[in-house]
Amino acid sequence: MLRNRTTAWRAWLTAAMLSLSFSLAHAQSTKAPDALIKEVSTDVLDSLRADKSIKQGDVQKIIALVDQKVMPHVDFQRMTSASVGRYWREASPEQQKQLQDQFKILLVRTYSGALAQVQDQTVELKPMRTNPDDKEVVVRTEVKGRGDPIQLDYRLEQTPNGWKIYDVNVLGVWLVQSYRSSFAQEIGANGVDGLIKKLTERNSRPAPAPAKG
Repeated sequence: MLRNRTTAWRAWLTAAMLSLSFSLAHAQSTKAPDALIKEVSTDVLDSLRADKSIKQGDVQKIIALVDQKVMPHVDFQRMTSASVGRYWREASPEQQKQLQDQFKILLVRTYSGALAQVQDQTVELKPMRTNPDDKEVVVRTEVKGRGDPIQLDYRLEQTPNGWKIYDVNVLGVWLVQSYRSSFAQEIGANGVDGLIKKLTERNSRPAPAPAKG
């Protein structure tokens, strides 16, 4: 039960990270990264609660949202290459494209069902110390709702197109680091094509129905 609850929290918080990022499109890119996250957090959670299709786990609608809203504001190539690790440089351009495509679907499917669980959670930012010339920062937050507060931290980088999220810490584990370990094991056993095949097979399975509760 505890493991299932932890997995559900991790899925929902991953959802919160990606869903939060698409609202950055409507904020000023010159704002500090913590100010951006603070500004859009409430709006994002309200939107999730109000959208019945997303709450019911409409995977196709979520994929469309990612394509239109999330991708421009998340450094997905950096997330994928960092998750694949040193093997990324060994992959051909076509393999890199397939890895990025399948990794995107993996994350979307991971949180699609979890979006149905959004109820009374709120996000509170922790104090942040940065220098004006910092190009990469960590924004630390807590998700508060039922039970104890949950740690949710973001790594962002400043690019010519504004701040972009490239990693998230959920329950003390950085997402990229977590995937890097499992991806390395698969590549070590079956090569880059083996990882692509495994991701493709996993992503082709029917999406799980939203949990009731």
